[in-house]
Amino acid sequence: MLIARNTVVTLNYKVTDSDGKAVDDGQAPIVYLHGGYGGIFDRIEEQLQGQDIGTKLEVKLQPEDAFGEYDADLVNIEERNLFPENIEVGMQFERGEEDDEEEEGALYTITDITDDKVVVDGNHPLAGMALIFSCTVTDVREASKEEITHGHVHGPAGHHHH
Repeated sequence: MLIARNTVVTLNYKVTDSDGKAVDDGQAPIVYLHGGYGGIFDRIEEQLQGQDIGTKLEVKLQPEDAFGEYDADLVNIEERNLFPENIEVGMQFERGEEDDEEEEGALYTITDITDDKVVVDGNHPLAGMALIFSCTVTDVREASKEEITHGHVHGPAGHHHH
């Protein structure tokens, strides 16, 4: 079966930066619903269209194709007393509007802590980076009607929320 809209695709993969340094060694395969559902970056999905089991691909992703450009406006300096005592550099927290329960808050990473200030960064850790996505197609199957309706894969490697 060839990869087409409304097929479920399983990929063994790894991601490196432009210098070949591992970013994600792909411990578990990616299983996604193909066809514009947002389960994988668009450039990768375009390259996989029409491929079959066993296909090996290497896709170079510029920042705009992956996690976006680095945005200095997403770096904020906050008062230390707004945070719990036990914070550490590298911790992440969700920051959203309290009166907007529909909107999922942005994820921020603590990048520096002083006696009275905390620096938080709302950029994705891989923002601004060119990435190389290498993969092998290991399975392709038709998506169920329920998966298509919900816009994601169900089952052992998929999404559960019902």
